[in-house]
Amino acid sequence: PNPAHRNYRIHFETDDFTSVCPVTDQPDFARIDIDYVPDRLCVESKSLKFYLASYRNERAFNEAVTNRILDDFVKACAPREAIVTAQFSARGGIALTVRAEYPNNQAGAGNER
Repeated sequence: PNPAHRNYRIHFETDDFTSVCPVTDQPDFARIDIDYVPDRLCVESKSLKFYLASYRNERAFNEAVTNRILDDFVKACAPREAIVTAQFSARGGIALTVRAEYPNNQAGAGNER
């Protein structure tokens, strides 16, 4: 339960995230940051750790993983706001960062090319 009656931010971060590239079957390593404003519920860090560890053998693209983490996080605690940022280690000299936000307030979201 969330005891406070005001908006405040909670920030989680871990460098211990791994998933598997569905094309190469190689591990993808990432730093995951979750920043959120709770409503009625707060997320327990140990539960979050176990949830993130469940991706260790999961075959998924980086963008899909980041968005699924956000979707599951929102479903679990219904925050007022949430941002998941995943900074994946470089592959072929190029690093990838994916940022997913809830609610999606960006004008024209989904219409980019």
